[in-house]
Amino acid sequence: MSTEHFGARLRRAMDTRGPLCVGIDPHASLLTAWGLNDDVAGLERFTRTVVGALADRVAVLKPQSAFFERFGSRGIAVLEKAVQEARAAGALVLMDAKRGDIGSTMGAYAATYLEKDSPLFSDAVTVSPYLGFGSLRPALDAAVLSGAGVFVLALTSNPEGAEVQRATAADGRSLAQLMLDHMAAENEGMAPLGSVGAVVGATLGDAGANLAINGPLLAPGIGAQGATPADLPGVFGASVGNVVPSVSRGVLSQGPDAAGLREAAERLTDEIRVAVAGS
Repeated sequence: MSTEHFGARLRRAMDTRGPLCVGIDPHASLLTAWGLNDDVAGLERFTRTVVGALADRVAVLKPQSAFFERFGSRGIAVLEKAVQEARAAGALVLMDAKRGDIGSTMGAYAATYLEKDSPLFSDAVTVSPYLGFGSLRPALDAAVLSGAGVFVLALTSNPEGAEVQRATAADGRSLAQLMLDHMAAENEGMAPLGSVGAVVGATLGDAGANLAINGPLLAPGIGAQGATPADLPGVFGASVGNVVPSVSRGVLSQGPDAAGLREAAERLTDEIRVAVAGS
C-alpha cells in the first residue's frame, strides 16, 4: 500500500485546521515564566501542556530539538513522547533540528527523524543545505520512502543569514535562489503540494526571490521577531497560500493556562486566514 506523501497531508491539515505552526521551545526563561523549574520535570510539564492544549487543533507543532537535547537522554525521552502524542492527536510534527552533513552522517540523521521505526520519527524535519544541496540526498530519499517532508533553510529570519544566503553563485543566482530552484525540481509534478519545503523568514519585507517551488513555505518571525500576519502577502506574493506561519513565543507566552494557549493559537490562525484571503 502506498504512503500518502507529506505535501498532501499538510495541504489537508492547512485547509481544515488553518496554516498555523506552533513551535515548542522550552527555553529556560519561558519555563521560569510558567512557574516551572529549569529541569526535566519542568520540561515535561511544559511540553505535555502545550501538546495537550494544541495538538488536536493546530496543523503543525514544531518542537525545537535543542531545548530537549540540553537535558541529555531524559530530555530526549520527553521529546520522543511529545512527538508520539502530538501525532496521535492529529497534529503534524515538524522536528526543528536543522541537520546538515554529508554521506553516512546525513544518512544517520535521516534515519533518526524520517524512518518510521525510529522513536523520533516525525512528519518532517528542518535541514541545512549549505554543504551543497546534494548533501541532503539521504534525507530527501528517506522522506520519499516514509511519506515525510523536509524543510530546507533558504532565506532565514536572522539578519546574519544574508551573508551566506544572499551571496552570489557562479551562475549569478543568489545561493538562496539556487537552493529554492533545487527544491522546485524535487517538487515538480507533485500535487496538491510537494513535500520539500523552504524556510523563508516572515521578517524579510520582500523575499527578493522566486518562491514558486510547488512546496510549503515555513515562515518564522511572526510575533517576537517583529513580523505580523499582515506582512505575509508582501513577503510571499503569489505563493502566500502555501505559507505555514510559525509562531512560538506569541502563543507560548500565554501559558501555562491551556485555554490561554488555545485562544492565542485560534486568534493567530484567524488573523493569518484574513491576511491570506485578502491578498
